[in-house]
Formats: sequence, structure tokens, C-alpha cells
Amino acid sequence: MADSEECAPASAPPLVARGAAVIVAAGAGRRMGFEKTMTPVAGEPLVCHAVRAFDLCNEISEIVVVTAAEREASVLDVLQVFSKPLRVVRGGETRQESVLAGVNAISTSCDWVAIHDAARPLITPDFISRCFAAAFEFGGSTAAERVSDTLQRADENGFCAGVVDRTGLWRMQTPQVFERIALLAALTDAEESGFTLTDETSAMIRAGRKVHLVENPDWNFKVTLPKDVGIADFLLRARAAESMT
Repeated sequence: MADSEECAPASAPPLVARGAAVIVAAGAGRRMGFEKTMTPVAGEPLVCHAVRAFDLCNEISEIVVVTAAEREASVLDVLQVFSKPLRVVRGGETRQESVLAGVNAISTSCDWVAIHDAARPLITPDFISRCFAAAFEFGGSTAAERVSDTLQRADENGFCAGVVDRTGLWRMQTPQVFERIALLAALTDAEESGFTLTDETSAMIRAGRKVHLVENPDWNFKVTLPKDVGIADFLLRARAAESMT
């Protein structure tokens, strides 16, 4: 691993040289009841699984991991095993501030950036490549999953008040892939205007950009509750076993 301003070796194809990843691991883990970035999952810290997927993806040539100040040293230590240029930077009070810090840390020679939650350990290199392909074609893309459950609107007392039409509804996921300069402008404008947005797609739509949905057929949930750790552990171990057969 090296801390370098170069996005890719000179001999790499131009497409590879354009991609960077910002992996957001700065959350406080309030719903988990404990900090999850370093939580052991399938034999290693949670953050390592997301980083590995981007480290193995052809479109990615550098990685920035955004984390809390008190975890910078420990996160950097466990990420020493990866081969691509990687740096760890300090996040902000909100996701928006953390992503902005990560995007600002990317080398200016990288034209495209994928933003991903460290708490989504089941992402795969192949699906990341699909998101990049869609972004190259449409200008921006996001991983997503169709809403298949019945949705009910609740009243102020917690009782069902009516079915919500789920036609056209999607659950947003990451990675979300955009041109670096366009995303930086959208996030900066939102921050300076006092808007707090929950994901980068929202920032781009606010800036007037179109974002293409890339349906993810595989597991890509966000580890949010303690029960999610066991599910992610099982699925990652199952994948590893399958790859060895």
C-alpha cells in the first residue's frame, strides 16, 4: 500500500485510471449500541469487506476511507493488507460532511468516484463495475432494490392508515457513482445552502442531474442492528466456501 497522488500505473487502461472510491465509516453506531466499523464479521473487521471489494474492482485505482477521529489509527492499521493506494481521513458530524471530506481527499486525476457505506460488506467487485458502466453511460448511477413489501402509512397513534402505492419505489443502496467534480460541486452547494441530505443521489438530483438506478439482485443490506452482524457473517462465510469449491 502506498500513499500516492497517482491514480493508476502509467500502463493501466484509461478506464481504470478514472475511478476512485470513498468508503464512509464515520458513523457513531447508535442503533447498533456499539461502534460497528471494527466489529468482527467473517473473521475480520467489518470495514475490510467493503474495502476488499473495491480493491479488487478494475475500475478503482485509489481508495479513501472516512472514519471518526478516534478510529483513524486502528482503521489504517487493519487496512494495510490492501494493494491499491489508500488513505484514511477524518469525517464530519454528518454523512454529508464526511463524504465531502472523502471526495476532497481524492486525487484530482480521478474523474469518477463511487461512494459506499462501509456497513454494506456484501458488495461485490462485479456489481461495482456495473454501477460504473451505468454512470459512464448516463452520467450518474446508484445501486438500488425494488420495494416488494406492502407499505402502510401510519397515523399519529401508530395505527395503519392506508396502503402506500409502491409502484416506482426503490430502496436506495450504495455504491453511488458520479463524476468527481460534479459531485463535489453538488455537495458543497448543499452544505453552503444549509441542506442536509441523506445520500449523494439526493445531492445530485438537487443539482439538476439525472441518476440511473442499477438493480442489485444480490445481498447488499446495511449492517444497522446487532442481528445484521450474524446474517452478514453467515453470508460472507457461505460465499467464501462456495468460491473454494
